[in-house]
Amino acid sequence: MDVDYRLAFNMAPVGLCLSRNRAIVDCNQQLCDMFGSSRELLIGQSFQVLYPSADEYERLGARMAPILNAKGHYADDRIMKRASGEVFWCHVTGRALNRDAPHESGIWAFEDLSSQRPVKAELTAREREVAARLLDGMTSKEIGKALLISHRTVEIYRARLMRKYKASTTADLVHKLMAGA
Repeated sequence: MDVDYRLAFNMAPVGLCLSRNRAIVDCNQQLCDMFGSSRELLIGQSFQVLYPSADEYERLGARMAPILNAKGHYADDRIMKRASGEVFWCHVTGRALNRDAPHESGIWAFEDLSSQRPVKAELTAREREVAARLLDGMTSKEIGKALLISHRTVEIYRARLMRKYKASTTADLVHKLMAGA
């Protein structure tokens, strides 16, 4: 059986992207549709164009590198940004082709979670990071360690999220974040 890898890449049901030094080398139509851009506009661009802010791009890149270095792969749910400026929840999974230089080259899959988890409140970059980790079931101490901030600072962000989502408990907040309420 002949396998047409290019066709498989182009027709995959998720957004796929090949990267080199955190820039897009190639991508499929599903990724273009998801981010509301064309292949011609995305190829050669830094992944930064897909993030809500330059700060989030930098922080996440720094946090991913040691994980990619140790495991060779990385996955998380995060808020990304379409070309229109609309933000949305996205599951991102990637693999470094060279663990010793994790950002040198890789392959990434993007799955749009907006139908299951719409973004309803305007969140700051740090609130988005805390929300993503709350959805992973992390405690304030674990989130603080992961984000290199104190657990008390995490609790302040969690309290802000609870106000914005009108949640009475952390469990209620997680439920509302997942439902996009």
